[in-house]
Amino acid sequence: MLFLKCPQISVRLDSLPFIHYKEPLGRPRRAKKGVSMKRILTFETREREDLVDITEEVRAIVSEYGVGCDLCALYALGATAAIMIQENWDPNIKKDVLDCLRIIVPKGQWIHDRIDGNGDAHIKAGIIGPSEVIPVQEGKLLLSTWQNVFFCEFDGPRSSRKVVVTLI
Repeated sequence: MLFLKCPQISVRLDSLPFIHYKEPLGRPRRAKKGVSMKRILTFETREREDLVDITEEVRAIVSEYGVGCDLCALYALGATAAIMIQENWDPNIKKDVLDCLRIIVPKGQWIHDRIDGNGDAHIKAGIIGPSEVIPVQEGKLLLSTWQNVFFCEFDGPRSSRKVVVTLI
């Protein structure tokens, strides 16, 4: 699977207090033609494996900086993390996705586990992929009604995870 990610921005979300801005967003800005803008979204994860919904943080960045941009590229920094666009309505989807990956890539069966015990996390991250690209129109992500953006944690919990958000 190929996943491309969006503009690098750190965003604070009131409903997820562990996510914060790396720098203040300031007033809305219009992107200049042919110029990209990057921000870093920084947050902590609380489970070894989790799908963290970062949609509202990405939307805030796109709303603030994405007027005049056509694409939002997201990239998960870290070899045991990924980005996924998935259904947002049924909370069981997160469990189903993680259960499926645990069946396909069980923990403790990989040569890399001899080094630090996280061979499965590297494989899962490689299967899902580190990035997503989402079209942008008039400063809004063009996600369907049932789509959200998830950061996939496969080797947590971590005190600092980062997603690069690039608006083009």
